[in-house]
Amino acid sequence: MCGRTACTLAPDEVTRACSYRNRRGERRQPGWRDGDADKYRPSYNKSPQSISPVLLSHRHFDKNAPVDECVLASMRWGLVPSWFKENDPSKMQYSTNNCRSENILEKKTYKEPLLKGQRCVILADGFYEWRRQEKEKQPFFIYFPQTQRSPEEKQDPANDATEPEKTSDEWTGWKLLTMAGLFDCWTSPSGGETLYTYSVITVNASPNLHSIHDRMPAILAGEEEVRRWLDFGEVKSLDALKLLQSQDILTYHPVSPLVNNSRNNSPECLQPVDLNQKKVPKPTASSKMMMSWLASGSSKRKVSDACRSQERGKKDMPGKATGGLQQWLQEASKKPRTQ
Repeated sequence: MCGRTACTLAPDEVTRACSYRNRRGERRQPGWRDGDADKYRPSYNKSPQSISPVLLSHRHFDKNAPVDECVLASMRWGLVPSWFKENDPSKMQYSTNNCRSENILEKKTYKEPLLKGQRCVILADGFYEWRRQEKEKQPFFIYFPQTQRSPEEKQDPANDATEPEKTSDEWTGWKLLTMAGLFDCWTSPSGGETLYTYSVITVNASPNLHSIHDRMPAILAGEEEVRRWLDFGEVKSLDALKLLQSQDILTYHPVSPLVNNSRNNSPECLQPVDLNQKKVPKPTASSKMMMSWLASGSSKRKVSDACRSQERGKKDMPGKATGGLQQWLQEASKKPRTQ
């Protein structure tokens, strides 16, 4: 299953982080659907019913747009089917936060959006999962391995000589996780604004994650898989389902039980912990990248009021800061952020 995520990038950073190639191989950056950039709020701890950035074909909003042109939208987590008859979506009697890939064609809630081509990609820094151990559950943060070069490597002339020059728009920050999903649009019988919602598709856990949980989000690995999942004009529904496979491509680290409460929204939610010694472990290459990215923090990032109130009440992070990951989190909590 997937019941908690993190997405800490500002709206303009999300745009740069999920650039794509269309059918002709041309590099593009998706724009935000009108008004949706203001609806999205970055968070270290997103739970169902919150708003997340979602990538999808622009054709869903503009019938004249090319089907392989992508757009970003803000959608609520927990799919509300278009045929739901109540005036209040919270009155749904069943959970639609996740949908099992093997059952999509058996359930009307998911089959109809699939056959309409309403496929989307949910974007996140990563997701949290809990491993049951004795009477407790240990949370883990799971994400794409990060391979960004260190500042020292970037300054090495030998490296620059062997790699093509990067453009100013090329994204070099955190590699976002790309999870396959379905979305639907619902309007209350009494009228009002259309509500866009999504469900994360899940598959059997990959071998390296099976010790944590037996399910995981369906991960789209690489631009071509993302393109094919979103291009409902070229890739028909049954062929798209073949993209939903368990892939052993993610890494993870244990985090504090602080993340168990969705009201906790601070960098500490992502901080690695040592399960044996209860202290920060030696950082991995990917965790160093995570910390470096947070430390570089953009003043344009937004966080919730809950996160800001927590940060104002802290002078230092718990424990002694060590390694790139710790430095990233520590500095991130001190950076000024706008509303």
